[in-house]
Amino acid sequence: MSAYHIDQIDQKILSFLVKNARMPFLEIARECGVSGAAIHQRVKKLEQNGVITGSRLLVKPQTLGLNVCAYVSVSLSEANKYPQVIEAFERIPEIVECHFVTGKYALLVKLYCFDHDHLMEVMLNTIQKIPYVQSTETQISLDQAIERQVWVKEYQSTSFSATTTKNKKVKESE
Repeated sequence: MSAYHIDQIDQKILSFLVKNARMPFLEIARECGVSGAAIHQRVKKLEQNGVITGSRLLVKPQTLGLNVCAYVSVSLSEANKYPQVIEAFERIPEIVECHFVTGKYALLVKLYCFDHDHLMEVMLNTIQKIPYVQSTETQISLDQAIERQVWVKEYQSTSFSATTTKNKKVKESE
């Protein structure tokens, strides 16, 4: 499977869609100086090659009464039981993200709760009772200072398979 090359037009398309996933293709086409059909084809190709993995509607958790955001570092008693723990986490609706991380803990989980009592209930009666969860450390977010998608415009040229810096320096010196 060959790497998909992201050119400047793809970068422009992505930068518009990252800012507003509902932006009409014709408006993007005008901004990029190409036809609406070309934008549609390029977006389909970006989707088929896994560059775009979907679009979604974002809901502010606080509008639903979810006023506590917490990050929980999870230590496992047996590292090879990671899939079973993830499977259990997927059944906990309060968990919105889970990352396998380096360092003292194996997993970092982000979750939303209504209040501190709800958080304590989820921690004590759900997360800490999952087999192979050895210990947890919880941090409560007081405020989210930055929320954004990955940046797109600054990239000069890239392939989805990620070209190395060494290769770019060689090309620049030629």
